Amino acid sequence: MRIGIIAGEASGDLLGAHLMASLQARFSSLEFIGIGGSRMQALGAKSLFPMEKLAVRGYVEVLKHYREIRGIQRDIVREFQSDPPDLFIGIDAPDFNFGVEEKLKAAGVTTIHYVSPSIWAWRRERIHRIKRAVSHMLTIFPFEAKIYEQAGIPVSYVGHTLADEIPLEIDRAAARRALNIDAATPVIALLPGSRVSELDYHAELFAATALEIGKSLPNACFIAPFATPATQQQFEAAIKKTAADKLRIICLQGGSQLALAAAAVALIKSGTSTLEAALLKCPMVITYRVSAVSAWLMRRMGRAYLPYIGLPNILAGEFIVPELLQDDATPENLAQALLNSYRDETLHANLKARFLSIHQSLRQNSAERIADALTQYLDPSLASMRAR
Repeated sequence: MRIGIIAGEASGDLLGAHLMASLQARFSSLEFIGIGGSRMQALGAKSLFPMEKLAVRGYVEVLKHYREIRGIQRDIVREFQSDPPDLFIGIDAPDFNFGVEEKLKAAGVTTIHYVSPSIWAWRRERIHRIKRAVSHMLTIFPFEAKIYEQAGIPVSYVGHTLADEIPLEIDRAAARRALNIDAATPVIALLPGSRVSELDYHAELFAATALEIGKSLPNACFIAPFATPATQQQFEAAIKKTAADKLRIICLQGGSQLALAAAAVALIKSGTSTLEAALLKCPMVITYRVSAVSAWLMRRMGRAYLPYIGLPNILAGEFIVPELLQDDATPENLAQALLNSYRDETLHANLKARFLSIHQSLRQNSAERIADALTQYLDPSLASMRAR
């Protein structure tokens, strides 16, 4: 069986590898081809283009790379139209993947989309395009399935792989020992993003925030994990530029879970890492910056239905962790919010209980659920059940 598969960023690569492993455990001789990162490639996926080419966010930022991204999309569609896969799976990256899926579904290929876009938060009208593009949606949050059921789109709630992999109880002492940090040291995790384009807006901001925190906690240790050498280099340059190199800052390649397990509090760019922090029961401050033009366009076009953007707040249904975005995201504001969280033990206890509840709701043995949902499209004996 030949499976087309596309992931557009580090979090998608993680989910893609998990999905591949779940199918490989049930079916033999599966070939995966498309776009994926190091985790997917380690399991045998053939990546036709570097995944980093798709890792761009923000209207203006996407426009800068529009011609290249559209060229990749056309080449991928051409590849799969000339040699159709038995199944196509798009992992997140909705703007890119829906364009591919719509053309492939029209050509008779069954299309699976793994990770619903946030239509429950903004741009609900996208459901019509999704219906044209997607044969079956796999959702990672429990409240999403009802949206697709009401729209007549086959859907399966599969839970989140991180919730399965991360233990319910976190051994912070062990994490600190692994990083050679003693128990009395204030530890703050810094996660400015997985994309180069995100580091363009967050690297100096996070470094300057660390410098501000250092004024109140001179013995603090900062841990910054990175998905790629390029993003780590960007951050290290920002450390030098802001004079934050006077602080104790440990940069890691990978290791986000270790960093969050060791930390008392974290500063995190909005995205999957905020969910990872919640599952690791780490208090956090969420932030996000894009260009001024992108921010203006988002406000004009977004039609947002929720007052928050961070996944922990969305899953909790209320603000349980602070969000400081765009102009509010200054080193002074972020440092103050982090220090307030660090010093509030009652808040830590309350957050741990809320995070545990979120963790349990997402812990669904997603590998089995994914394999169960996709078996009807991969098992020849169930061919009559295929939904095209």
